[in-house]
Formats: sequence, C-alpha cells, structure tokens
Amino acid sequence: MDAFLDVLAAVFLIIGCLLSLVAGIGLMTFPDLLTRLHAATKPQVLGFLLIFIALAIHLRSWAVVPVLALAWGMQLLTAPVSAHMIGRSGYRTKHVSHKSIYSDELAEAIRAVEAEQRHDQGPPPQQQ
Repeated sequence: MDAFLDVLAAVFLIIGCLLSLVAGIGLMTFPDLLTRLHAATKPQVLGFLLIFIALAIHLRSWAVVPVLALAWGMQLLTAPVSAHMIGRSGYRTKHVSHKSIYSDELAEAIRAVEAEQRHDQGPPPQQQ
C-alpha cells in the first residue's frame, strides 16, 4: 500500500510540475497579453492542486490538509482575479492585440461609459 501511494504521489507531482512548466513556457512564447494571461492562470492553478495533493499523499497526515487547502484556495482566488485585472488594464492602455479577440464586449461598454461621461459634462465651452 505504501508503494502504491508513493507512486501515486510521484505521478501527481510530475503532472503538476509539467502543468506549471507549460504555464511558464506559455508565458514566454505566446504572442500577446491575453493569451499569455490564459497560459499563466489555467495550467498553474491545476498544477498547484496536483502538487498539493501529491504532498498530502506523501506526508500521510491529516494535519497538513487544511494548510494545503488554504494555500490552494488562495492561489485559486488570486491568480484568476489578478489576471483579469491585468487584462482589463492592458485592454484600456491599448496593449491588447485585437486580432486575437473573437468578441469584444468590453469595447461596447467602454464606449457607453465614455458617451455618458461626455453627456454629463455638457457642451464644450465656447472660445472667444
């Protein structure tokens, strides 16, 4: 039974490390901001989960499970949220390649907000 658990932990550890490696390679090779953010968040969160499961199996102690669950939960909460905020700021500062966007729903929302702001400010002052 111990040998099986060690092999299972090793398999989870290797797959988790490979997913984290894929995330790092994606960060270096993908062409634009949005695809890099996708590569940074999707495999990284799953990779950390598999690494933490492997660690819990290897240590064989219920005392580390809450700590590992908390660490993975923080990773699950912070990685996608930070990638979302970076993506929005990159979009607003024109660092996003529009060739890779299939449907640009944010452009419509930004135009609506800008039109509303112009309407609230009133007409421009007349120059004499």
